[in-house]
Amino acid sequence: MIICIDIGNTNIKYGVYDGDALKISFRVATDHKKTSDEYGSQLISMLSVAGLQAADITGGIISSVVPSLDYTMEHMLAVYLSVRPKQIGPGIKTGLKMLADNAKEVGADRVVNNVAALKKYGAGRPIIVVDFGTATTFNIIKESAFIGGVIAPGIKGSLDSLISGTAKLPRVEIEAPKSVIATNTVTNMQAGIVFGFAGLVEYIVKKIKNELGTQDVLTVATGGFSEVMAKETKCIDVIDRMLTLDGLKYLYELNSEEGK
Repeated sequence: MIICIDIGNTNIKYGVYDGDALKISFRVATDHKKTSDEYGSQLISMLSVAGLQAADITGGIISSVVPSLDYTMEHMLAVYLSVRPKQIGPGIKTGLKMLADNAKEVGADRVVNNVAALKKYGAGRPIIVVDFGTATTFNIIKESAFIGGVIAPGIKGSLDSLISGTAKLPRVEIEAPKSVIATNTVTNMQAGIVFGFAGLVEYIVKKIKNELGTQDVLTVATGGFSEVMAKETKCIDVIDRMLTLDGLKYLYELNSEEGK
């Protein structure tokens, strides 16, 4: 079995695969103050819930956009699982052409998502991968190459900013109200966040398709709010919550001795 870990700014996602079978997946809050022992005990506890033991895991791979946690997680895996993980970064084989001005600036999570989208959905037509994470990112793949993208504010971060910058607005659930013409403070906020971001997604996807010169484009949504947003837009074709973890599994296999 292998463990795949995606370290994001808001959450850390874990997945344990036995071949192609996902045995367990879960996420925890990203906490810069936690030690490797705290993350380790948390991981062992979650594995136990799924009936898994540390000895079952023989390899691992990490994608990270939080450099300050890289050593913490590597040390945790070494101590608790006796695993030395592969890292998404320079030198790792992806099979993805990078046409960005500076490929090193492209986040590891975006690289993994693009690789996973190509692997799972093919290169027959352009693909837009929309990741509703800490930021809302749009990644455009054409002819097996990442040709560019868009980075917009994240949904939760935008809501947090609104709340912290005002004295009386409450914290609300991110879900669509029944009507865009809202009649109380909570539904006013929900309408602004959900429908506002739905409009952002629709317009950016439309602009991308126009610049690509074709409407035959597959739009794949992933990330925590992908299901909420997909209900409010007509441009999302596929919801794939496991895209990043599946991409990490594939990259582990591609870069393992067996995959060479």
